[in-house]
Amino acid sequence: MSHPVAPADRPAMWLIGPLSTDVGWLRHSNRLAMDKVISKLTPQQALEVVIRLSDKGGAIRDAVLAEAGNVLSEFDLDQIADEVFFVLDSVDVQDCWNRAGKSRDGYTSPDEAAVELFEEQLEPFFDQAGRYHELGMTKEEATYCRGVILGIYRYEHESKAEFREWSVDIPVECAGNLLTRWRERNQNSASNAAMDAFIRDRCPNWVRCLLRTGGRC
Repeated sequence: MSHPVAPADRPAMWLIGPLSTDVGWLRHSNRLAMDKVISKLTPQQALEVVIRLSDKGGAIRDAVLAEAGNVLSEFDLDQIADEVFFVLDSVDVQDCWNRAGKSRDGYTSPDEAAVELFEEQLEPFFDQAGRYHELGMTKEEATYCRGVILGIYRYEHESKAEFREWSVDIPVECAGNLLTRWRERNQNSASNAAMDAFIRDRCPNWVRCLLRTGGRC
């Protein structure tokens, strides 16, 4: 005579099979709402979900792409400026000291170390500006670049951090580098005129440097 298999003895098939084959537990669970499931995903898992949805094609893919575009567009200039200022203002001058000096690659002066640190903090922002261009989002690219430039400008004029004293000429040079890259990618005269007007309005002390000498005062 066969005996019913106790729940504890049943193989947990959903644990070893693809997640998409059995999601019934979600419907019957009163303990975990769907929004909590999403919030518990790691960044890598969330990316995998987006990729799988996009791969389904059709209306699902269109919806994913539309939302991706919305997310990329949901920022404002001053928000980016705040982020840039915070990142730069958080640099510890001790990191500069630790990087300076002799090493296997030779000698690094404090000034050189300061440049390296400054550029490293800005690299993610510069890369993001480039991604906007690659996506053909020229309006967002221009706005994002303005935000980054304004954040660097604010750092030069508002920061009280000790590291600021070791980066006297670095901010405007980095802003000039970003502006040069942007101009090389965007030849539209109206866009360039709008960028110049922005610099005159929001970064007045850099007009001579950025608009006449490309970041070199």
